[in-house]
Amino acid sequence: MADARASRPQAALSARQPRAIHSALTVLEAVAELGAGVTARELSERLGLPRATTYRLLNLLVEDEYLVRTPDLSGFTLGAKVAQLAAAAAPSHVPARLPTLARDLVADARLSVRGGVHVAAYDDRRLQLLDEDPDFPFSDPARLAREPERFALGVLMLVAVGDNGPAASAGAAELAQSGGIRRVDMTSPGYGCLAVPLRRSDGGIAGGLAFSGPRHRVLDGDDLLARLRRVADGVAPYVT
Repeated sequence: MADARASRPQAALSARQPRAIHSALTVLEAVAELGAGVTARELSERLGLPRATTYRLLNLLVEDEYLVRTPDLSGFTLGAKVAQLAAAAAPSHVPARLPTLARDLVADARLSVRGGVHVAAYDDRRLQLLDEDPDFPFSDPARLAREPERFALGVLMLVAVGDNGPAASAGAAELAQSGGIRRVDMTSPGYGCLAVPLRRSDGGIAGGLAFSGPRHRVLDGDDLLARLRRVADGVAPYVT
C-alpha cells in the first residue's frame, strides 16, 4: 500500500505557507527546549499561538514523525525524524563499520553470550551503531538518540562527553566502581542492558560494547561484565 503522504498534491507555496512553516519550526524548538512531555496547552501559552493553531501544527508534526506523543498521550516529545536530521547534519569522525578482525571478535562473543551484543562509537554527542547484533537487533535506535539516559550505551556516551546531568554523574560513579554501566528497561521489566567502554590510548571513551538481554543477567552478570571487558579491549583499537 502506497504511503498516504506520497499522494499529497505538490501545490506551489502560497503566501501564507512560509509563516506556517516558521510556526511549525518554532513548535519543534519549543518542544526541544521544554523537554519530553510538554503539553499542547503549555506550548500554546509559551508561543502565544491560538490553541487550535497549536493543535493543528502538533498533529502535522506527529503525522510526519517529527514529534511523537508520550505513552500516556498527554504530551509530546521529539520524534525519529529529528534524530535522523541531527545525525545527518553532524560530521562523523568514526568508521562506518568495524573492520573484519574486530567483527570477528564480536562474532565470537555472540556465540558465547545468550543475548544481543552491539558495538557503538561516539562522536561528540552523536552515537553511531557500528555493529548491531543481527539476531537481537537494537530495540529502539530512535529513542536511544532522543533519550540516551534510558540505555546503558547512551549513559556511557553522556559520561564520555562530560555531560553534567544526573544520569551521567550516576553513570560515571557506576563505571568507576564496576567497569560497566547497567540499565533495566522499565517499560519491559524483564530486560536490560549492560555497556562497557571502548577506550582510546589516552583513557578517553571512544565508544561502547553493549549486551542486551534478560534482566537477571544484566544485574547479576559479573562474569558477563568481565567477558565484555575482555572483548572491548580487543575491539577498542579498531574504533579509536
